[in-house]
Amino acid sequence: MSEILEPAGAQTPQQHPDGRATTRPPEALAERNGSVRHALLNAALEVFIERGYTEAGLNEIATRSRIPLGSLFQHYGGKRGLYLALWEEFREEQERRTAATLAAERERGVDDPIALFVAGARAYLEGAWDNRRLAVLLVEDDGPAGIDALRRQWDRAWVRRNARLLEVDEKRRVGRVRVRVLTTVIGGAARELGDCEDEREAREIVDEVCGILIHLSAPPDESPGTSG
Repeated sequence: MSEILEPAGAQTPQQHPDGRATTRPPEALAERNGSVRHALLNAALEVFIERGYTEAGLNEIATRSRIPLGSLFQHYGGKRGLYLALWEEFREEQERRTAATLAAERERGVDDPIALFVAGARAYLEGAWDNRRLAVLLVEDDGPAGIDALRRQWDRAWVRRNARLLEVDEKRRVGRVRVRVLTTVIGGAARELGDCEDEREAREIVDEVCGILIHLSAPPDESPGTSG
C-alpha cells in the first residue's frame, strides 16, 4: 500500500494541549516515519526468521515493533510488503557496497577487469556475512508470491553487470555461460556464509572463493598455470 504523499513543504496538523492547531515540520514527520519503518522492518525480520514467512503473523510483528497495526498497513500494506522491503534493503545495500569498492579500486588505478570483478565479489560476500541474518532469510523457499520472479530478474541484472565488468561479449553464448557460472559461485558462497560459526571461518570462505574466481574468470587460453 502506498504511503500518503503531501505537497512539498506541507506541514502535518497537530493538536496543541490548549486546543489550538499546530503543525509538525516535514523534517520531523520524515524522521518519525523513518523510525516507524525501521522498527517495523526489524520486528518483521525477527519474526520471519523465527516463524518463517508463511507462519509469521502481523499482530506479532506489530507487537514487537510497538507500532500500531494500522501504521504497519499504512507503510507496507501487509506481510508481503514487509518482506519485499527487506529484500530491497538488502539488494540496495549490496549494490551500494560493491559500487563503493569498485570506485575505490579504480581510484587506486586498478583497471584489470578480473581484479575489479574479484574485488566486487569480495565486497558482496563480506556484505552477505555482515547481513547474514537477512541474507539467509531471503534465499529460503518460504516467501511471498512472486518473489521467485523477482529473484530471477535480479539475477539476470547481476549477470549483465558482471559481464560488463569482465568485458565479456554477451552476444557470445560461451561468454554468457562463463559469467553466469561465476555469478552462481558467488551466490552459492553467500548462502554458505550464513552457516559459518564465526568470522574467522567466514573470512576463510571468502578468501577461498575469491581464489576460485580468479582462476575461473580468466579465458581458457589465459587461465593461471597455462603454459605456452
